Amino acid sequence: MARNVYGLDLGTYEIKVYDKKKDTVWKEKNVIAMQDKKYIFSVGDKAYEMYEKAPGNIQVVFPMQNGVIAHFDDMQYLLQSLLKMDKQFSRGAEYVIAVPTDVTEVEKKAFYDLVFHSTAKAKSVRIVERGIADAVGMGLDIWKEKGVFIANFGGETTELSILASGGMVLNRLVKIGGVHFDTAIANLVRHNKDFLIGRLTAETLRREFGVFEQKADTSMIAAGRDLITGVPQQRSIPIGIVRAAMKEPLEECVRSIKTMLDRSPPDVRRAIDINGICLTGGLANLRGLSTYLEEIIGLPVKTVKNPELCAVAGLKKIILNKEYRKLTYSMLDEDYRWLR
Repeated sequence: MARNVYGLDLGTYEIKVYDKKKDTVWKEKNVIAMQDKKYIFSVGDKAYEMYEKAPGNIQVVFPMQNGVIAHFDDMQYLLQSLLKMDKQFSRGAEYVIAVPTDVTEVEKKAFYDLVFHSTAKAKSVRIVERGIADAVGMGLDIWKEKGVFIANFGGETTELSILASGGMVLNRLVKIGGVHFDTAIANLVRHNKDFLIGRLTAETLRREFGVFEQKADTSMIAAGRDLITGVPQQRSIPIGIVRAAMKEPLEECVRSIKTMLDRSPPDVRRAIDINGICLTGGLANLRGLSTYLEEIIGLPVKTVKNPELCAVAGLKKIILNKEYRKLTYSMLDEDYRWLR
């Protein structure tokens, strides 16, 4: 019998972990701070605190990009370091990992290798699509569900999933997420105001203003640097700039959602028209996002409770329920397509 079971939801900017032995869910920033490109200075939340503040000899690295592992060794070190922060962590545990569906087999296998070929000495590693984990975390009976549309808005990607009768019907990974909104805001402020702000400041503006349901004359004081004089200053940033910057990435997400709806089978589409669209992921908390999507798409849109933890809540249920374990698979299974 395995010593413990962990459920891992590896997001681009945050790692969520379910620990069966403690029956707890915890999260940590998916970041490493490296000194002189050689030495690990810090990991997780402590490393993220240095983002945009670190001296020149320290680089803050995000091991994942666009929903997949970009720096394998860094990601492996980070995950092992975070797990070992728990004094009860032991080798030989089982792991269930939520992964995007719409990625290559090589990228998917990297999630598997991340844990299986590491000092953690995993007893077993099983994979589940993040869309399915989200559905289970929402409390849906996915075997009986005739059609459900889940949009997981994350840090760098938006994962769109249509599920029916316990399986994935359609899935698409759109490379639009919170970082793209923040970059667009920073770029437009720079262009319109000759004022340079950091991505974290742009994120604060995005969270404060949202995308809907606020007066057009609202503004917020933000710290940055005047690009003409080079002097650090504080300026008032109007809501109009922030909303205008977010318009294009929002429209791309809407186009992708509409394309998925048009491609869905008639019976599944009929169920989606009734059930609407469910929003999960950290960006789902963005003020006014559900209202905006509902008005543009013309379907009911609801944000689930604690959307950023929905997938890891699904992993918890999958680990604790033998019936749900059928939704997972191992890349070592004889019938897995990777080995064919």
